[in-house]
Amino acid sequence: MNKYVERVIDSVCKKDADKPEFIQAVKEVFSSVSNVVDAHPEFEKVGLLERLVEPDRAVSFRITWVDDTGRTRVNRGYRVQFNNAIGPYKGGLRFHPSVNPSLMHFLAFEQTYKNALTGLNLGGAKGGSDFDPRDKSNWEIMRFCQAFMTEFYRYIGDDTDVPAGDIGVGGREIGYLYGQYKRITGIAERGVLSGKNLSYGGSLLRPEATGYGAVYYLRDMLAHDGRELRNKTVVLSGYGNVSWGVIRKLAELGAVPLTVSGSAGYVYDRNGITDPEKINYIYDMRVNGVGSLSDYAEKFGAEFHAGQKPWAVKADIVMPCATQNEVDIDDAKLIVANGTRYYAECSNMPTTNEAVDYLLSNGVTVGPAKAVNAGGVAVSGLEMAQNSMRIAWSEDKVDSRLYDIMHGIYTASVAAAEEHGMGYNLVAGANIAGFMRVAESMCDEGIY
Repeated sequence: MNKYVERVIDSVCKKDADKPEFIQAVKEVFSSVSNVVDAHPEFEKVGLLERLVEPDRAVSFRITWVDDTGRTRVNRGYRVQFNNAIGPYKGGLRFHPSVNPSLMHFLAFEQTYKNALTGLNLGGAKGGSDFDPRDKSNWEIMRFCQAFMTEFYRYIGDDTDVPAGDIGVGGREIGYLYGQYKRITGIAERGVLSGKNLSYGGSLLRPEATGYGAVYYLRDMLAHDGRELRNKTVVLSGYGNVSWGVIRKLAELGAVPLTVSGSAGYVYDRNGITDPEKINYIYDMRVNGVGSLSDYAEKFGAEFHAGQKPWAVKADIVMPCATQNEVDIDDAKLIVANGTRYYAECSNMPTTNEAVDYLLSNGVTVGPAKAVNAGGVAVSGLEMAQNSMRIAWSEDKVDSRLYDIMHGIYTASVAAAEEHGMGYNLVAGANIAGFMRVAESMCDEGIY
């Protein structure tokens, strides 16, 4: 490994020892670009890597709100604006008890390269709060969102930082956040948030975008080997926005999704999750909180495996769609033993570095998260474009642009890996392609 790369990684391991996810992400990206840094000695002269591992700014703030019983509640909010070399900061807001500075650092770092891969002019950021919306009333969620935006509004703007939704933040929450932003600023600045509902400036296909984009990328992975998706079996995790979108597009293209999962366990549907009734049931679980995974199993004659993950189920393709580090080395060994050929990371860094290395070394084609997962931010960028032009595109136009972006990410990743002697390695290729776009912009703009 390049000595400069090694030195910066060692520095991050010491300085950010309390941020394990961030360290994992830095190691993954920088180990892929070591050969690139060899060819660009000017990167060390301008301290490029040291600047890339330090966010432009990271803020935390108190959120005070009142629940339905009249009790005052306090949560903490975060925003890590990592890099805006190629455009305004862009990245989701996550409302979940697991939100903390380490997680936000990692997600914002990853978002920087993911956004760069799309070809759109978007920088990288991430934020959110340790607030848990799952047991809250609609009124409590509204009051929390208003309190959050009262503290948050000063850090965002359509040319500064454009947040979107993430785990725990959907169209309802974005609406409450946007309403409060307008109330405070007096400006109907539609481009300040993406993921809005259609009635006030959202884009068609935004809820499905991450899942659809993942399947478009997966289709290119199979096409490289002269294969197609039809009749291929697929194991997925999660049952949220991402997995729902993946399932819809897989079913449309003739593939057979077999599983969905949550914290309580997973469902294995041997007949495939392809019928509209099944897909709509998952949608109701996700959006309206109707039913559960065990209810799905009972209703549709499927198996429910309590407290387990779905990786023991044999399938042609595995697509983790839930959360970070949900696939470790033991899970990877199961996946390889099952004869799985393709593995597409649909959520943010769902696989440990050790597990990725094991999959690659055993002949599994791995589509990395920062590439496979980019469909959501791509359509967020398209929503921003529509807002700036004050027009709304048709579903077909948005879908066509989404496909073009995902195909562009795939081809750029293949080309970058081959150019730097990495062969057909989509993980390395995505890291190199995203890194080079950010690095070149930073060098062009001078040291600041």
